[in-house]
Amino acid sequence: MENLSEKELDALVSLLDDTDREVKNHVRDKIISLGSEIIPFLEKKWETSFNPDIQKEIEELVHDLQFSQLKERLSDWKKSPDQDLLTGLWILNTYQYPDLEFDKLNADMHQIYFDVWTAFKNDLLPYEQIRIINGILFGQLRFSANTKNFHSPGNSMLSNVLETKKGNPISLCAIYLLVAQKLGLPVYGVNLPNLFVLTYKSKDISFYINAFNKGLIFSKQDIINYLDHLKIEHRPEFFEPCTNIDIIARSLRNLMVAFEKLGELQKVEEVKQLLEIIIESNPET
Repeated sequence: MENLSEKELDALVSLLDDTDREVKNHVRDKIISLGSEIIPFLEKKWETSFNPDIQKEIEELVHDLQFSQLKERLSDWKKSPDQDLLTGLWILNTYQYPDLEFDKLNADMHQIYFDVWTAFKNDLLPYEQIRIINGILFGQLRFSANTKNFHSPGNSMLSNVLETKKGNPISLCAIYLLVAQKLGLPVYGVNLPNLFVLTYKSKDISFYINAFNKGLIFSKQDIINYLDHLKIEHRPEFFEPCTNIDIIARSLRNLMVAFEKLGELQKVEEVKQLLEIIIESNPET
């Protein structure tokens, strides 16, 4: 972008409605090659343009540039040593809300943590500690299961769940998990078939938590009964903590299902590309 003047950029954009498909493709490729830094310029051009064809071309270009940036961020996140869960959820969130800042999401999550922390006591037994978290998240803050719009794409967008206080099993578990881990509790995600839950797992005690059902505490035997009821074989990963990569992969699969149900096939294909970045050389996810 630095080697093109504003006048040259203007000239490029004005060629977006050229009737010659080859010219148009060349212009698109040139603009794409300038990278995400050109997005603010394109958005400004969209606002000042009175040509609906050019506006449509700009919208598609901006989406392609934002999507390319998202894939890059996701790939970098996967290679990062800690694979921070909140960062991964923010990157996924930018698919629907490209202008969302990480700091905004982080501040909202910190407020929830603060609300729980002020009521929390470290000297309580694990079950009592979990009951305090449940009381704040599901009682005071009124987070709940989005049973009415279970397959809405918004359920996979953390910013949306924080705003509406409604989510699916994995988004509610993610909020719970981020808060519990910040409090220093050994709480992790567990990838069950058709349901995502949490486990409190220390060397002394182990039990499970269903955030989709207001933090209901249950046992390993309950999981066994659940799997038997579904006629699914008992696999170790149905009882053990999963990784942050597993959580992001599962969130992406949920998003694919949501877009499939809405018939938004282009979005299904794009989310599939994101999933491929995550599960590449991680076949177990």
